[in-house]
Amino acid sequence: MTRPLRIAVADDERDMRDYLEEVLPRLGHQVAATASTGKELVALCHTTKPDLIIADIRMPDMDGVEASVAVNREKPTPVILVSAHQDAELLARAHTDHVMGYLVKPVREADLHMAISLAMLRFDQFMALFKETSDLRQALEERKIIERAKGILTKRLRIEEPEAFRRLQKLASTRNQKLIDVARLILSSEEVFQSLEKVS
Repeated sequence: MTRPLRIAVADDERDMRDYLEEVLPRLGHQVAATASTGKELVALCHTTKPDLIIADIRMPDMDGVEASVAVNREKPTPVILVSAHQDAELLARAHTDHVMGYLVKPVREADLHMAISLAMLRFDQFMALFKETSDLRQALEERKIIERAKGILTKRLRIEEPEAFRRLQKLASTRNQKLIDVARLILSSEEVFQSLEKVS
């Protein structure tokens, strides 16, 4: 079962907003905000920080796709889009990272329940992959910095790479710092030395 969620609802049709406000609490969720336009949805999400957005695709001033993109620039938030139309162009635009579900009106309670469960499952998987990718990218960047620091040590101290790495580790341990922080310190120091060497 999906955990209780704070959900922002957006639809230019009053009947649909009323329906969602009635059904979502029955499914164990809280309606954190209701909007009738895309711009209103973006503003409300800025203040309420919902766990999930359920938005109509076609709305005045800013459609559901544009609004969900704007919200996700500030905070990753899963989105379920709702529409009365089978519009190929809108559906093509809906294939963005944060759109986790799509429902066609009229929306039945059972379909909404399933869509919410699947959307949150997909979003959790997406965020786990995103974090893994970010961690790998950071690890690669840190590895490059450590390699550069090793290169500086081998040149300045005239030692082999294994010994340079051992000394890096030893210094990090002695100073109770991370290896990457010591490597960055060595790079900064090297920049100072290079500047001094150019001074006549």
